[in-house]
Amino acid sequence: MIVLRRMVGVAAALLSLAALVGVVRLVAPATAAGGEPPGVARQLAFLRAALDDGTGEDAQALFPEGYFFAHVLYGLARVELGMREPARREESAREARWALARLESPAGVAPFSPELTPPYGVFHQGWTNWLRGGVLALAPAERRDPAEVRRFAEASAALGAAFDASVTPYLAAYPQQAWPVDSTVAVASLRLHDTLLPPRFRGTVDRWLDGVRQRLDPRTGLLPHRVDPVTGAPVEVARGTSQSVIHRFLPEIDPIFARQQYLAFRDRYLVTPLGLGPAVREYPAGLDGPGDVDSGPLLLGVSLSATVVTLGAAQRHGDHRLAGALANYGEFAGLPVQTPWTKRYALGAMPIGDAFLAWAKTSYPWMPDTTSQPTLSAGVPFWWRLPLLSLLVAVGVAPWLPVLVRRHRRRPGSSPAGGGVPAGEGVPAVVGGGSP
Repeated sequence: MIVLRRMVGVAAALLSLAALVGVVRLVAPATAAGGEPPGVARQLAFLRAALDDGTGEDAQALFPEGYFFAHVLYGLARVELGMREPARREESAREARWALARLESPAGVAPFSPELTPPYGVFHQGWTNWLRGGVLALAPAERRDPAEVRRFAEASAALGAAFDASVTPYLAAYPQQAWPVDSTVAVASLRLHDTLLPPRFRGTVDRWLDGVRQRLDPRTGLLPHRVDPVTGAPVEVARGTSQSVIHRFLPEIDPIFARQQYLAFRDRYLVTPLGLGPAVREYPAGLDGPGDVDSGPLLLGVSLSATVVTLGAAQRHGDHRLAGALANYGEFAGLPVQTPWTKRYALGAMPIGDAFLAWAKTSYPWMPDTTSQPTLSAGVPFWWRLPLLSLLVAVGVAPWLPVLVRRHRRRPGSSPAGGGVPAGEGVPAVVGGGSP
């Protein structure tokens, strides 16, 4: 009996400790507008070791861009950490160059067709060019490597020529397949070129924006998920997985149009399933559809990958309450494991997920916004944590309620259940009012 009681006590203590850890993860800052977001440097250390051990090849077995995304997101998170912390710029540039070399390696281009315009398609060229520009942005103009400057200028020229020659704003990523998100990244890299080097793509960007506005998804008013590769006409409704990335890059192209699109996205896709925290739907409210390799399984219509990436989009738009809420919810539900040197989520089982989350947390403006826009309204209420905190408190206290009740009953003057008083306990030895 004693052993059993001790086991129950240990289990109760562990349950209460887990609830306390959950409370801390929900309230402790999990992201930051400047400086290093909490834990990101250790997360990147874990990712670099995982990439050295082949996590890129493992991710490639899961989806066609697995190897590419594992490396490009690591490189971009390094760039943004360097932008946030100037003391880290040399290390960040070195690691970003390492990732860039792998994007341009045979393994990095293997899934893509060299017959497309531009070669290997707009997905590969757009993301790669954005990372090239990021490496240059970490160094003052007079200290940039001339060969890197030349490569960035040449790749930007090839992208600009492809957009100028196209009747649609959306170039192909694979033969006969086009997704607007890929062209958005590529056009952002052209804007970056005009920030870092003598400008030359203003007309290309303006024509692209005009074409985009003419081909919005009729159901949501947003950039569609997938389009006809010949005309650019929408063929699939806007979806959370691509929207979350689009809203990370669109502010670098046209901040005013980007704000309009972001607010429309937030209104139609941000939800609080079961009232337990913010999340992002894969399909707009009122429409359900199947999940796929990009969205992952959909629970109550929510895409985990879209939710993670929206953290970065919210931060880029200055929607800091939503970004903080998504980050805290990720700390609570993501099962992070920490050491003094590394941090990983989902117990380290899916490093590609860590790559997306690290990139989301480091989100940072790459180009100045000279427009004047009203302050963004809060995306989530200030009390969003309350239901989860209440649940955690209840879970933490519940194992100790029987003990507290027993102790209360044993106190002098306490009455047992039912209100009766045991004979001879707590009453004078007087019967019928007579004298002793």
